[in-house]
Amino acid sequence: MSGAGRRPRVAVVIFPGSNCDRDALAAVELVGGEAVPVWHQSADLAGCTAVILPGGFSYGDYLRAGAMAAHSSVMTAVRRHAADGGPVLGICNGFQMLLEIGLLPGAMLMNRTLRFICRDVHLRVERNDLPLLGHLASGQVLRLPIAHKEGNWFAHPDVMREVEAKGMAALRYCTPTGELDDGANPNGALDAIAGLVNVQGNVLGMMPHPERRMRALLGGEDGAALIRGLVEAA
Repeated sequence: MSGAGRRPRVAVVIFPGSNCDRDALAAVELVGGEAVPVWHQSADLAGCTAVILPGGFSYGDYLRAGAMAAHSSVMTAVRRHAADGGPVLGICNGFQMLLEIGLLPGAMLMNRTLRFICRDVHLRVERNDLPLLGHLASGQVLRLPIAHKEGNWFAHPDVMREVEAKGMAALRYCTPTGELDDGANPNGALDAIAGLVNVQGNVLGMMPHPERRMRALLGGEDGAALIRGLVEAA
């Protein structure tokens, strides 16, 4: 952080249909960042040094989740920011956007139940050697909520091999004790992947919502470490 007393500025990009933007703004402030709402038609990120693409239903999920948001003006700035090594966190619909603009590999299919799922899940942390995940322990189990209909991550076998070889799987659905089990995979995601990082490690996409688990009063604080990691990376 440059400048005495200056807080890291984190852009929370808001699209028509976003519904987790206020939660994301509040989460950033809670861990000491300066949260800056940025409208999807903006040409830049308002001087921010980290980005959150929040959850919701951008453009009503028309065509498919995240597809229309991928063509918003602000995405040019998000791509440039990521290419320069700037931290980006995509949550739920934001993860879907990161897939659509090619910052992360694969695609989202409908949940294997073909139904919207809204409940808590358990996640196993696969990596903690990156700034965005540095406040977590490898193998740590988090409890976070999900709320989606298209969270079934899928990729071609060649892409899946690259994901595994390059350590891009950051979070996996698991049992409360950390075992990988198909019954603990709520949506059928390939290899139980709940979160991915890019090869450079500065872009993280995840389906569960860390911004909804920032206080014990709201069900737990497991999300705070992820938001804090983003703010400090800024």
